[in-house]
Amino acid sequence: MSRKHIDECIRASLDQYFKDLRGAEPHGVHSMIIDAVEKPLLDVVMHYAEGNQSKAAEWLGINRNTLRRKLLDHKLIK
Repeated sequence: MSRKHIDECIRASLDQYFKDLRGAEPHGVHSMIIDAVEKPLLDVVMHYAEGNQSKAAEWLGINRNTLRRKLLDHKLIK
């Protein structure tokens, strides 16, 4: 899957979200999207990194401590 394909999926989902609002004002769209994407992103990356937080953090381009905090926040580790 290319970055272009991911972009198209996000655009299509957001387009449908706004259509579903039927004119109602959206609130907290940024937070909603980050919350929806972050947990599965972390879960999949950790799977492919075989649980190696240092490797996963490097792949994600974030600090390992930041990754650990996010994993705890999303209850992906204890």
